[in-house]
Amino acid sequence: MRSSAAALLDNVLSSPVDWLSINMKTISLLTGLRFIDSFFPSGGYAYSSGLEAAVQGGAVRSGDDLFLYVEDMFRQGITYREAVAVGVAHDALLGNDLQAALSVDHELHAMKLGQESRVASQQMGRQVVKIAVEPPATHAVLKNFYAAMEEERTPGHYPVALSLTLANAGWNKMETIAAFCYQTAVGFVSAGLKLLPIGQREGQHLLERWMPMLDDCASRASEAQPMTAWTPIQDIYAMRHSRLESRLFRS
Repeated sequence: MRSSAAALLDNVLSSPVDWLSINMKTISLLTGLRFIDSFFPSGGYAYSSGLEAAVQGGAVRSGDDLFLYVEDMFRQGITYREAVAVGVAHDALLGNDLQAALSVDHELHAMKLGQESRVASQQMGRQVVKIAVEPPATHAVLKNFYAAMEEERTPGHYPVALSLTLANAGWNKMETIAAFCYQTAVGFVSAGLKLLPIGQREGQHLLERWMPMLDDCASRASEAQPMTAWTPIQDIYAMRHSRLESRLFRS
């Protein structure tokens, strides 16, 4: 008598495999990875999101300080502001709703208090969309969003631009939000390596310690909700950055 495991294997081997579907999923993954890879020329390496001012001001002196600083920024700000905007923009593309993408872009612009932070987000968003709209195929919402940016009818912030791009590539909502959160965390680690006495190994440990937080961020931001944020310390340091006597970063 044949075992149930052998029978199951026979069923798997005899079942048709949709290789085209598998191939398309791989292409979708690789297409999206281009835009969140550190090799992509978004210019993110030039921005510290106020971390440089926090380091010079003595608020962040070590890897543990950086862990707490970034965790607070996520739990009180990014999770309920930028990450929510990512989710809304993703829904906008899938729903063919350009106005929803433009509206959340303007709302995010109004909520970014510091000029440097606004400019950094817009410049990174522009770099993403300029490449995302290139042939062979682009969703109409993404094309029209880019046109609105070129005509200065919308600011074109990075969370919105990246979300439209990954949705266009075929990524689902949770994947898109998680990718944005992870890339944001990586950006803080990258800046921290230049500003603090920490090495790459500690940087990897920081990312590992943040994983539950990033997962929670993606889960919470995927739910429909108004954007909110309360990160006064980080916002103040971001606004102080332009007055530093010496700077490695542009924000």
